[in-house]
Amino acid sequence: MTIHRVTIVVGIATVVELACRVHTVASAQFRVGVLEMNPANTRVEFRLGGALHTTHGKFQLKRGIIKADSATGHAEGSIVVDAASGDSGDGLRDNRMKDSVLEAQAYPEITFSPQHIDGHQDSQGNFQAKLKGILTLHGGQHQIVIETQGKLKDEDLVATAHFSIPFVEWGLKDPSVLFLTVAKDVDIDIAMRGHITWLGAEAAQHADQQPRPISGSS
Repeated sequence: MTIHRVTIVVGIATVVELACRVHTVASAQFRVGVLEMNPANTRVEFRLGGALHTTHGKFQLKRGIIKADSATGHAEGSIVVDAASGDSGDGLRDNRMKDSVLEAQAYPEITFSPQHIDGHQDSQGNFQAKLKGILTLHGGQHQIVIETQGKLKDEDLVATAHFSIPFVEWGLKDPSVLFLTVAKDVDIDIAMRGHITWLGAEAAQHADQQPRPISGSS
């Protein structure tokens, strides 16, 4: 009777260990995700506070791709915004922003290069994460953290992101004129939906070795 009990216990332990190994292998095979951002499904909005009112506007995404490893948190890729596309609904104000503040003719693109992601996802697919990387603006490079949240179900992603840019501190021109004072920081909000491509371990290694073209298509 004792021998049978020992055999059953050992058998159960073996099955549990095998299941854990299978789960570990499966997780490793699909730990790398690639997100290609479609400009048609992405909104990049800005908000600038002022003494009289808050200015709201938007920029146009040109292209974007993010590749992230959920096991290590390593991230790479590039998100590119058209600096000359700033639109707040006031032509005179927008021209001043593009010509005098952003100097879009000399610095036509605003780019973000992700480096690392830390986050948590629950059983329903809801997640919160911090995406760290380098923002290149007006010729300068700055380390920033983008707060993101959303829902990921299989390959479908819906997400929002937020960060602030201390543009005056970073050397850009202060657009304040006399009593029309504006804030020295501009808030950026991004909303998007897209699809994640999950790469197996071999495919992820191959992708690291081969340059991947950046595409605006989903």
